[in-house]
Amino acid sequence: MKILFTGASSFTGFWLVKALAAAGHEVVCPITRPLASYTDVRRQRLELLQPCCRLVSGASFGSDVFLQLARGESFDQLCHHAADVTNYKSPDFNALAALANNTHNLPAVLSTLRTSGLKSVVLTGTFFEAGEGRGTQPLVTFSPYSHSKTLTCERFQEVCCTQSLPLGKFVLPNPVGPFEEPRFTAYLMNNWKAGRSAEVKTPDYVRDNIHVDLLAAVYAQFTARVALQNTGFIKMNPSGYVESQGEFARRVAREIKTRLGWNCELILARQESFTEPLERTNTEPVAALVPGWNEPKAWDAFAEYYVK
Repeated sequence: MKILFTGASSFTGFWLVKALAAAGHEVVCPITRPLASYTDVRRQRLELLQPCCRLVSGASFGSDVFLQLARGESFDQLCHHAADVTNYKSPDFNALAALANNTHNLPAVLSTLRTSGLKSVVLTGTFFEAGEGRGTQPLVTFSPYSHSKTLTCERFQEVCCTQSLPLGKFVLPNPVGPFEEPRFTAYLMNNWKAGRSAEVKTPDYVRDNIHVDLLAAVYAQFTARVALQNTGFIKMNPSGYVESQGEFARRVAREIKTRLGWNCELILARQESFTEPLERTNTEPVAALVPGWNEPKAWDAFAEYYVK
């Protein structure tokens, strides 16, 4: 297929594009700014993607440049992975503004692409959207950002249904791996690398963490499934390690200590604040779906990345 993919500069997007290209697809990635304006790990991701995809600068979703690209070429599938994540952890995050950015000119985008040959759409979601996954009831959103993602999916369902385009939703758990964002596992690794202990402040939360290379391989399979649909809505909720954040931190410590000999000292705090649901995870274990995927090699690559 020829795939139009948004959000390639993100951690997960980088790996999804690599998996799509490895599966033999031609991937075109619109990015919001010129490559030279990206910095740090986002710049590195895009530079590493150049051999396997084509980057189109200044083409934010729904913009005139994006629509010009949609008119000028024929794409089989749109994979919309990009989302407004500016200050996504803030309680002041504007969900409605993010919805507007995520779905800017959506009817025009899809009708233009459909006229040129578009056959299906894949949208990336998250396991903390309303009604997603399983865990503490009710399965409500627990941040303005997760609310924006819920609204984005509803809008895509509405417009895809109106235009008779099949829609697939790929629901992300927490990915971990090389080129990741500076979040939980990066915090652990950077502290251990510096010889410091790492404190887990929310060890009781039960979450779903997954190796990003496995997640990306399953995504490539899912896009192929969506391409075979004639209409309607299908969804996949891939799952990896379902356990408390404290237990997952112990898992990371064991794997890294074995490979690198670091001390990997952990401090599990006594969790007294529960501003999020105690448990929220995805529902479909996927390790068996990718023949040849090797868990020890995934940990090897993870360790090697932080050594370098």
